[in-house]
Amino acid sequence: MLFVAALAGGWMVARPGRPPASHRARPRALHAARPVPPVVTAGPATAAPPAAAATAAEAASAAPSASIRPGPAASGVTGARLAIIIDDCGQWPDIERALVALPVPLTMSIMPRAPYTEAIERDAAGAGDGIMLHLPMESLGGSDPGDGKVTTEMDDATIQAQVRDDLRRVPLARGVNNHEGSKATADARVMRDVAEVLASEGRYFIDSRTTAATLAARETVSLGVPTASRNVFLDNVDTIAAVEAQLRTAGDLARHAGWAIAIGHPKAATLAALRALIPSLEGQGVTFVLVQDLVGDVPSGPSS
Repeated sequence: MLFVAALAGGWMVARPGRPPASHRARPRALHAARPVPPVVTAGPATAAPPAAAATAAEAASAAPSASIRPGPAASGVTGARLAIIIDDCGQWPDIERALVALPVPLTMSIMPRAPYTEAIERDAAGAGDGIMLHLPMESLGGSDPGDGKVTTEMDDATIQAQVRDDLRRVPLARGVNNHEGSKATADARVMRDVAEVLASEGRYFIDSRTTAATLAARETVSLGVPTASRNVFLDNVDTIAAVEAQLRTAGDLARHAGWAIAIGHPKAATLAALRALIPSLEGQGVTFVLVQDLVGDVPSGPSS
């Protein structure tokens, strides 16, 4: 049974049977010889709605834990681990609330200046889900990735100031992934500026891999930022059948390599597919984990 209560103009979900984050088992380290899952896409990407306008007030500062590496191997989690990131959060509260209520851990990647940024951050944290900053970055197509964006025209100081400001707006974020960014993530200077901030702030980085030319992981790894890369986009094709097929692919990759990272969005088809397939994936030995429990424990990039 799901209980929803209003809180400070937002929403909050109480999920029975789900242990709090502090009690969740951490995964066992993987053997270095395990293969790296490839990057998988499916069909043409559907255009996402533009990022919503910023809220007036910044989120109150709250520093995340300095340690973002996985816990001890004695945690007992073995076998196939699948981390699912939900991008573009803070804009569609009904679907995001339903995703937070699912009986497995997800990582909510939150836009820094969306109408419901603070609400989804608070409720994801309360449910034991992961929290990331979804950093808006310049794309090759010229579309506007939203307020708080990093562009290649910015100088070094401006890029770093923008990343720090975006992090302040999602203060519980333990990591960052790029929103769009096909141009910015292929620019070594831009990514080095971003990486310097992440290193100094103790955050991890997930390369969403919106371009094959990305240099993001190379630059973050070079500065010691715990890094991993997306393997599967779940909902480029926005139908339940297509998302279910991508989820099965992600599960297959996790069983083959021991882990996989998939990215979806707050879409009705994505929610329905997750609801339908979580039991069967778990029955096949897949364990859903937070992406922070993989970073530093898996290779930083996909196989070539």
